[in-house]
Amino acid sequence: MDMLGYETMQSFEHAINRAIGTCTTLGIPVLENFEQCAREVNGETVSDYKLSRFACYLVAMNGDVRKGPVAQAQAYFATLAQAAQEYIQSVQDVERVQIREDVSDRERSLSSTAKRAGVSEYGFFQNAGYRGMYNVDLGKLKEMKGLRDRSRSLLDFMGKRELAGNLFRLTETEARLKQEKIQGQRPAENVAFQVGRKVRNIMIDNTGTRPELLPLTGDIKDVRKGLKHTAKELKKLDKPKGKKG
Repeated sequence: MDMLGYETMQSFEHAINRAIGTCTTLGIPVLENFEQCAREVNGETVSDYKLSRFACYLVAMNGDVRKGPVAQAQAYFATLAQAAQEYIQSVQDVERVQIREDVSDRERSLSSTAKRAGVSEYGFFQNAGYRGMYNVDLGKLKEMKGLRDRSRSLLDFMGKRELAGNLFRLTETEARLKQEKIQGQRPAENVAFQVGRKVRNIMIDNTGTRPELLPLTGDIKDVRKGLKHTAKELKKLDKPKGKKG
């Protein structure tokens, strides 16, 4: 905690929880990488974590880059001159993995809420949200963005900012359906469209770039695969020199 510039466990735990979430998403054992422990500080026993090298990597990538030690840790992993370097992912990519998982969770939750609101054609409801945010139907959006494999989700190729925008859209759509006790296919579609349009306007106001013009990035499947390789390679570096097996 102290080594990364965090003064309180509360502020540190946000990065820890995001890192643990990434481990869980990747199917990597959490307890092997994050060990809760206690240590003495100024005569008081406080909670802390003993991290594997991979856990430290994830915490650094999920940390507050405004903190000097966090930035230094990120730089260390970005230039790691050992076998793991081939698989080291950028901060943006590491964050994409967790946001993509959050989006999947929110989609499942929104689907249940929409069903309770009387939505029987979920594809039309989903498309209304995309039309609001992107000004085109989902199929046309895939074409515009150059996604060749139409069976794949655009979400798997979106950058961090665009993913976060969609997470916000889904979250607020669900909140409004519940708050206004919306019932019926068409009223629900109207809500999805209106929320999508508000998110679109916010993004354009912030940067001047329309969401449909945001470029796609690498396949999230490749990022996950790279992170799993990173975990294996960094685990090797955790072993004492001369110890085999």
